[in-house]
Amino acid sequence: MSPRKQPPARRWWSQRFIDVLEGYGLGGRMERGRRYARSGQVLSLEVCPGLLKARVQGSRRTPYKVTVETELPDEEEWQAIEAVFRQRLGWAAKLLAGEVPEDLEAGFRQAGVDLFPADWADLEAECSCPDWEVPCKHIAASLHLFAQRLDDDPWQLVLWRGREREALMQRLRPTAKAAAAAESEEGLPPWWPRGLVARPGERLVVPDALPPDPPARVLERLGPIPVPEPLAQGLVELYGVITTPPPELEPEPEPDVGAEG
Repeated sequence: MSPRKQPPARRWWSQRFIDVLEGYGLGGRMERGRRYARSGQVLSLEVCPGLLKARVQGSRRTPYKVTVETELPDEEEWQAIEAVFRQRLGWAAKLLAGEVPEDLEAGFRQAGVDLFPADWADLEAECSCPDWEVPCKHIAASLHLFAQRLDDDPWQLVLWRGREREALMQRLRPTAKAAAAAESEEGLPPWWPRGLVARPGERLVVPDALPPDPPARVLERLGPIPVPEPLAQGLVELYGVITTPPPELEPEPEPDVGAEG
């Protein structure tokens, strides 16, 4: 199988992971691994919870086998991570759309967990090559390719940290027990619109509507108008006049036909 060149990381989160790798202070080994990854020497890469498995073509005919393990957050830590996900409802939607929330790393840190392995000591890597250095260029190439893969599927990073996409999404959905608790607490089912104080089937008490915006609010949203202040104020007043409906005219009284006779 001939190696296929890989494009460099394009997205900011992939580059962030590469910055983390190069911040381990491992000298030129990571840079050699980057060149190996870009030249297509990594033939396969499998992502599992807490484990990367790769086959890397080196100088020998048989590809080398690489594994990179990281310690996974325990159940209590994942509960804290999931609590942060629930506070930030847009996270899951962005990840499903192939984007990474800019504060995802900070959110993991809030839960007491590192999104990216903080130190090289947090990883346990092995390669079947004869190179005694760890990481060798084959290990480094596997990590760089993993960073590049995150461009197209950032969920692989969450998977490596221990949660498959469907499993996490399932845990974030409200359970039937939680829905029942919400209903008994508020006296209403969780799908019932807030503000409607009657239960389904009873006579509704609709909350008062908010007052309408002043007619000139649209001009205020446009920001300052680049004309002298008196003229700007005149435009606001004129806009208010032309957008205010005229008062309804009272109908003229009908003539008293009987009085004429």
